[in-house]
Amino acid sequence: MAGIGPQVGSLILGGIGDYRSRFAMAGGPKAYAGAAPITRAFGKRRYVGRRFVKNNRLNHVGHLWAFASLSGSTGADSHYRRRRAGGDWYMQARRHLFNRMSGRLHHCLLVRIPLDGAIAFPTEPHLSGTVTA
Repeated sequence: MAGIGPQVGSLILGGIGDYRSRFAMAGGPKAYAGAAPITRAFGKRRYVGRRFVKNNRLNHVGHLWAFASLSGSTGADSHYRRRRAGGDWYMQARRHLFNRMSGRLHHCLLVRIPLDGAIAFPTEPHLSGTVTA
């Protein structure tokens, strides 16, 4: 995976563990690392905010991973640029990139296949989804 070197990779795998059934769904490691936002609904109001209770070391390494992947993967860079053009601040766009890559990492570890950049970051606009916060 782009942006993962020996140190970042060992910290990521050390943070989430090598026990593959520890997280049943891809949202588990995202929430554990603090990359997934918290959504709370109060009647007609909805609050989307960041997580305060998280694994701080894994969160920091994840942001380093997202930053390093910008120069190593054209798909990750285009995803980040698309988020920035949509109005996200740089940390929001980087957190969203980390969220997306951690979901891809969970899938690759679960089914034991290497990451395919064309599938992880499609270039067609109808496949990449909409820009949401």
